[in-house]
Amino acid sequence: MKLAALATIALMTIPVASAQTSAQTSASTQSMDVANNPATNPWLLLMTRAAAHAKQRGAKTPLLSPVDHSVVRMKTTPADAPLVPVSGLQAKGIRVVPWTTNDPEQMRDLIRTGVDGLISDRPDLLQKVVAEERAARPEDEKLKHFVVSSHRGGRGLRPENTLPSFESGLDQLATELETDTGVSTDGVSLIWHDQFYNPQSCRKADGSAYTMENRVYLRDISSADAQKTFICDKLHFGGEQKNDAALSPVTTAFSKKEGRPNIYSPTYVAELFRFVKFYADYYSTGEGKSAPHAAERADNARTVHFNIETKIMPELSAATAAIEAPGVNPELLKNQTKPPQAFVDALAGTIAKEHMEGRAAIQSFDFRTLQLVEEQYPKIQTFYLTDNPKMMSTEFVPSALRGQ
Repeated sequence: MKLAALATIALMTIPVASAQTSAQTSASTQSMDVANNPATNPWLLLMTRAAAHAKQRGAKTPLLSPVDHSVVRMKTTPADAPLVPVSGLQAKGIRVVPWTTNDPEQMRDLIRTGVDGLISDRPDLLQKVVAEERAARPEDEKLKHFVVSSHRGGRGLRPENTLPSFESGLDQLATELETDTGVSTDGVSLIWHDQFYNPQSCRKADGSAYTMENRVYLRDISSADAQKTFICDKLHFGGEQKNDAALSPVTTAFSKKEGRPNIYSPTYVAELFRFVKFYADYYSTGEGKSAPHAAERADNARTVHFNIETKIMPELSAATAAIEAPGVNPELLKNQTKPPQAFVDALAGTIAKEHMEGRAAIQSFDFRTLQLVEEQYPKIQTFYLTDNPKMMSTEFVPSALRGQ
């Protein structure tokens, strides 16, 4: 979810090295950061102002979703960088759910800072760590409600942002499915991380060549044509990622019922909602009702939440682009998508139409989108995504939320 990944060149996410301090040291360092800079910590400033905006509109208190190495010090964290004040934000009623952590020891260090959940490509590993932490601290109320969020459906196990990836996330009993969206020519909230269907992940259904040179942007294709044109089943994220159809029986049954061209055809938000309902039925009254873990899978699917990102960001000056993506041509950081209101109409409109306000949240690095959601759809939860804290004092952030 890094900001630079919103550019027209998509970069693979590489797991970060293990945290360099113990959880106890990290927590102490966080306390020092808050104590020393209670009024200037960039996350505290941002979220205090964001919460005030939401309150004025009668919206829910927003959540913060920071990159994991801004919560505990890792190799990628500058030694003099401030840290996210987890307890300080929680005291204001603002929950904290970092992204994207795949290493078990990092997961453990982050959990011990008191965060409310984690986003991971490997929900299977995260569930094991959470189970161990719960066993060690059975009285910890926060752990009882810890959010296990399956990043892009759980791309460490299946090709990302496809129905098989969401099925895998549900199989791991993830309490939240995290995903990304653009807007199609027919105003549909298409699910994909990049602003175009990435040749790294997708191929043409007719077998013709598909490369970066003839890439197709989500804004330039209809939802129906996207499903007919692409199969997004390529493996490129490590040895545990698999695309065997036998591993996705629910997607296979659902695709047959819906007339989908392929189990790895692109999907969209309304279809994802239908799929999750189908998954619950599959394991309660359908073909999978006698399968191992059928009852708990069905129960979890009936309550699983959705954390859905709008893949859009403000236009950046060359100077601001250089802060986030040094050496990258600023032209590559320009939006190739629809404006903020189109995202709100497509995504928030679908959530409201499907009566999913209690289970679906909208996240974004583009805070304009989130403020529109808070103003127009106050029943929908918002997540403020952050990466480089230096960006919070630039034009990337709306002036009313911006630090000095």
